[in-house]
Amino acid sequence: MLYGGIDVAKHSHEICIVDDEGEVALKMSITNSREGLDRLLSALNGLDARPDQVKLCLEATGHYWLPLYCHLTELGYSVRVINPIQSDALRNLYVRKTKTDRKDALLLADLLRLGRAPKTELASETVLKLQTLSRVRFEFVSLVGGLKQRVLGILDRIFPEYSRCFSNVFIRTSRELLRRYPDPEDLAEVDLSELSTFLARCSRGRLGIDRAEQIRSLARGTFGINLARDAFTLQLRLLMEQIEFITEQIRVIEEAIDQVMEELRPDPDPGYRHVLETIPGIGPTLAAAIIGEVGDISRFSSASSLVAYAGLDATVRASGQFEGTRNRISKRGSPVLRHALWLAAVSARRFNPEFKAYYESKLDQGKHPNVATCALARKLVHVIHSIWTNQRPFDPAYRWKSPGQE
Repeated sequence: MLYGGIDVAKHSHEICIVDDEGEVALKMSITNSREGLDRLLSALNGLDARPDQVKLCLEATGHYWLPLYCHLTELGYSVRVINPIQSDALRNLYVRKTKTDRKDALLLADLLRLGRAPKTELASETVLKLQTLSRVRFEFVSLVGGLKQRVLGILDRIFPEYSRCFSNVFIRTSRELLRRYPDPEDLAEVDLSELSTFLARCSRGRLGIDRAEQIRSLARGTFGINLARDAFTLQLRLLMEQIEFITEQIRVIEEAIDQVMEELRPDPDPGYRHVLETIPGIGPTLAAAIIGEVGDISRFSSASSLVAYAGLDATVRASGQFEGTRNRISKRGSPVLRHALWLAAVSARRFNPEFKAYYESKLDQGKHPNVATCALARKLVHVIHSIWTNQRPFDPAYRWKSPGQE
């Protein structure tokens, strides 16, 4: 049997093949292309090695490993993938603090030879769709959040009183108003009936002459600056257009997520939901994000392993008689999954009395709200693992037990 380690990079890969005794049988470098793959296959043929006689191990560097993995597995090769965190820890076994691509490839080959490389399976196409869509949605939501902060910064300069006009600066009526009248001077001079009609149309009749008078009055007496106001108003208008554009893209993504989620609902009944959607606080969007990051729940033998995968497990610091008491979460797992679970915990404490009571009990213990939310997220992971593994809907009457009570 031959064991190969492949150090993956964007443009080229370093390869090292060893035999059962750990002796190097082949060292080479290939380009990240079809020609590079053909060169590797030719070299393996030169060693008289059939696909079933070769095991390969890749380091999951970014997304660059995926094409090589797919093509090699299609050809019948056994390929395993490890996290760079794992290979980095193994590198510390060497006394000399060196790191080269060739040395990393040899390390991966030895890791595979010793049977320490975990088995790797790609997610199904449906799960991969959910992962891709959910990740880009979170990215776009973050972009919109950044743009809104910039809008608020501009308003603080040129029209600081504007926030008094609406419960939220970014509700639909306010957005339309800022796009049409980004300059407070325009609002100060606008005809009152015209502004009232505009507000009534955008708010579907909820706002009218009273709100128009308030906005115009505040605009006329604003404490905002006049310095470079034309530049700020141009920036404000463009930022509002960007927010509208990206918000529409988020809506399109969410529609695509709903369509993919339908593939996971075997029951044709339109009222049927995935078991995760039965948990209070978890709707289709958060369920899709969790499914996309977790994939097959059977990969996790226990809820604790799922907690660790999400990076919600506590770090442990102990040596001799010392034992650390101020431990933080590891944050070593999937950041997207961790973010989705955090949002689910925030929603769950609003919609489920038991989750709310658990959260408040942590606050009563003197925990910071963020620490209490994190604890609730961990509890939520145990609930998710249980109902997903057993394929049973969430039951509020079910008495959840902590791992120590099981």
